[in-house]
Amino acid sequence: MSNAAAVPSQGHPPGLYMLFFAEMWERFCYYGMRALLAFYVASTFATGEGGAALTYGAYTSLVYATGILGGWAADRMLGAQRAVIVGGIMMAAGEFVLMVPTELCFKGGLALMVVGCGLFKPNISNIVGKLYTPGDPRRDQGFVIFYMGINLGAFVAPLICGYVGETYGWRWGFMCAGIGMLLGMVTFMGGLGRLQGKGGVPEGKEGMGPIVQVVVMWTCLAAAIYLLLGKQTWMFTVMSSLMGAVVVVLLGIAFTREKVERDRMIGLTILLFANMFFWALFEQAGSSLNFFALNCTDRTIFGWTMPASWFQSVNAVCIIAFAPVFVQLWKKLDESRKNPSIPVKFGIGILPLGLGFGVLILGISMAGDSKTIPMLWLIALYALHTLGELCISPVGLSAMTKLAPPSMSGMVMGAWFMSIAVGNYSAGLLAEAVGSAGGDGGVAALQDYVGVYSPAMIASFGVGVFFLIIAPLVNKLLHGVR
Repeated sequence: MSNAAAVPSQGHPPGLYMLFFAEMWERFCYYGMRALLAFYVASTFATGEGGAALTYGAYTSLVYATGILGGWAADRMLGAQRAVIVGGIMMAAGEFVLMVPTELCFKGGLALMVVGCGLFKPNISNIVGKLYTPGDPRRDQGFVIFYMGINLGAFVAPLICGYVGETYGWRWGFMCAGIGMLLGMVTFMGGLGRLQGKGGVPEGKEGMGPIVQVVVMWTCLAAAIYLLLGKQTWMFTVMSSLMGAVVVVLLGIAFTREKVERDRMIGLTILLFANMFFWALFEQAGSSLNFFALNCTDRTIFGWTMPASWFQSVNAVCIIAFAPVFVQLWKKLDESRKNPSIPVKFGIGILPLGLGFGVLILGISMAGDSKTIPMLWLIALYALHTLGELCISPVGLSAMTKLAPPSMSGMVMGAWFMSIAVGNYSAGLLAEAVGSAGGDGGVAALQDYVGVYSPAMIASFGVGVFFLIIAPLVNKLLHGVR
């Protein structure tokens, strides 16, 4: 951890230090719970792999869907700083509610996690963007560094929460995640002075009144989400409608602006669809690939069986290893004026998804009559998918802060997370198809994965190449934003 702490000191605003660690602990909370969720649902509520995967997809999609409301609340009522604090407290409460092993507390805890993350996640990212002036070349590097904080938390969380949950009981894993969230809040609130007022209270919204209003509104939202979690057949319609509404609102506003802002809003909308596709395939990690690690991967090392949830740390390890390389790569390419445009990076980022699924399918084809494959094949998939993530996620976060009009920064960041939401629910549907292929027992075999991952591989190659082809047209819409 000491090495990671030294990373943000290379000429970046002091507030990045604090945000790095606050986000690290929040991601510890989120990924600790995420590593356990599908296993917990399948074993506690007897849903089978398919049902657990769909619940996982519903939860993760709702987490990101509420981001646009969290952005609105910050822009209009709270300010980003107070939104982060209120959201973090709700997330911690949700983790501790999950410790009670009843369906009521399960859905209630998830609902609190969803609304809390909706306030926390887009607004802490928005504060990072506000630390840099327009045109500051350090912005992309700052977001990659911030992304390393995310993944430091994501690395540690499955090792601790996953081990505790699988060894001593799910509730204790959730407790560890809740403690992590509390540490994140202490870090953030103790370092507010370093932000120099960035993300402060909107004019005229001082005092406790707006906070009380948001808490009441978010409590009602949590109740609605509780009901929605019990009606997952509605989720596809809800997610599709919300994404459609986001696109209509963004484009509607765009056509009231002057040409440059209008074109940039159209360009960022196109980026949202590429992002949605990416996460639909990438987010197999916590659902179908998590069950693949449990049922179809040889996890034995010198006679010891590694917890299946530990594979959730592989992506984070790769991020921590590769992110500094990408920081230097983008810097060198920028200095030589050869830095790929944002749309090109998106196209490049989609292609490794197909490569990762291709590697796993190759490993399955070499398994013969065995019911498991060596863990290196699964690790290779995660490594390849990480390369794609580094081309899309930090670049996309930075792009949203650059392309959004100042008065809409929170809303645009929320739209970014809404696209992730739709991708996550689509990921749940895809993972459900894998689990359903396993028959009544709900346990998929190697060939069941091939039947679903082969089309996913082909689609990744197709969409990646298509986006590279249209990249010059999209880049024109961005009017020099890189």
